[in-house]
Amino acid sequence: MKISFHGATRGVTGSCHLVTCRGRRILIDCGMYQGGREIEEENRGDFGFDPSTVDYLLLTHAHLDHCGRIPLLVERGFRGEIITTGATRELARLVMLDAAHIQEEDARWKSKKAARHGRRAEDIKPLYTTLDALNALDYFGRTARYNKPLKLWDGIQATFIDAGHILGSASIVLELEEKGCRKKVLFSGDLGYPDRPILRDPAHPPPVDVVVMETTYGDREHKQLLPSVQELYEAIMSTFRRGGNVVIPTFALERSQEVLYYLREGVEKGDLPGIMQVFLDSPMAISATRIFSRHPECFDREAYRIFHDGRDPFDLPGLQFTRETSESMAINAIRGGAVIMAGSGMATGGRVRHHLKHNLWRKRCSVIFVGYAARGTLARQIIDGAREVKIFGEVIPVEASIYTIGGFSAHAGRSQLLEWFRRTGDPEHVFLVHGEEEAMESFARTLGHRHTCMPGQHETYQL
Repeated sequence: MKISFHGATRGVTGSCHLVTCRGRRILIDCGMYQGGREIEEENRGDFGFDPSTVDYLLLTHAHLDHCGRIPLLVERGFRGEIITTGATRELARLVMLDAAHIQEEDARWKSKKAARHGRRAEDIKPLYTTLDALNALDYFGRTARYNKPLKLWDGIQATFIDAGHILGSASIVLELEEKGCRKKVLFSGDLGYPDRPILRDPAHPPPVDVVVMETTYGDREHKQLLPSVQELYEAIMSTFRRGGNVVIPTFALERSQEVLYYLREGVEKGDLPGIMQVFLDSPMAISATRIFSRHPECFDREAYRIFHDGRDPFDLPGLQFTRETSESMAINAIRGGAVIMAGSGMATGGRVRHHLKHNLWRKRCSVIFVGYAARGTLARQIIDGAREVKIFGEVIPVEASIYTIGGFSAHAGRSQLLEWFRRTGDPEHVFLVHGEEEAMESFARTLGHRHTCMPGQHETYQL
């Protein structure tokens, strides 16, 4: 039995871990790297293993940094079975098709730019195409249900348990047996935290022998949720009093729905105007919001009750969905009084970059970040206090008010990670992944476990 690490090693994105047992190869996630310009080379780089030799891909959830390279995996030879929950299957399809579209658009833009400067344009190709993403869908096989073991092979069994991170997210327990040796290996995936709206709390993990654990917030707690909601309301009202717009870069999955949930509550409780212009300017977020309504099995009691009563927890007066590009462009004519939610959360692409270009330089406006921003991203530059940033090749001064409201993060904070880990018993080995190196080191010291490791890229360990 072996485990090797091919992404999210001493970094936050690109989750990809490979287990070998009984001659079978099981991949846990195949995510895209996100961040600075050099990230493109990492995404195009070698996986560190031959995709054609992988028998199963178990997908923890549908965020891009966990599923975003699946079409490339298939294009390079994967012919195994992809297994995940029903909600993740739907959301991953949405995410991969959207990513392919962005890759194609970006390649077209770069080709035109190269041609204008007399450089070869035919060598510029997308990481993968829409056809590649559609081909990848053919390999989604059985649907996992929470707490129901799935036999992959003789001596290999997988159980998905609720991670409470986004709709359909899971931690995965692999039960392995080879040559009389038995091991339980637990992959945390990304973990949520208790008492958030919409989703159930993360399930308690079982005692296991090996833990592969995320450490996004391994060195800190995120802000409390309810004070963060109040801070959101106050930031919106302050901006409206100045006569400006509010731009909220949001992840299409979970964060958009959560913000809509609280905007609706704010209107109902009188903390926000009874009618205000709210734009959800993200075709993917719009589709994801529709998918949510089809998966009440993932909801907590309160969200389920709202749906059961015939109401929509994500709807509020003045909400407008803008799918078409022309509708998105029309928003730029609005000078004040609008809340503009657009992807992506780290401002690495998507329509939010256009809205930042039109509002970031205006002192009356505000930009509210409600999620994690990896190093090298436009969001992180703004959060870290950049006085000016480059958007579409143009230098834009940062004059708008900048808010970072951490309580909306879908990741468990330090104490919640520790509490989750304590439920795993006394594992023989702990591998820390999916976090910045400083966060991992801090969490490792706090953990104080005798066999804690921060694996490097493509490193292999015997289990």
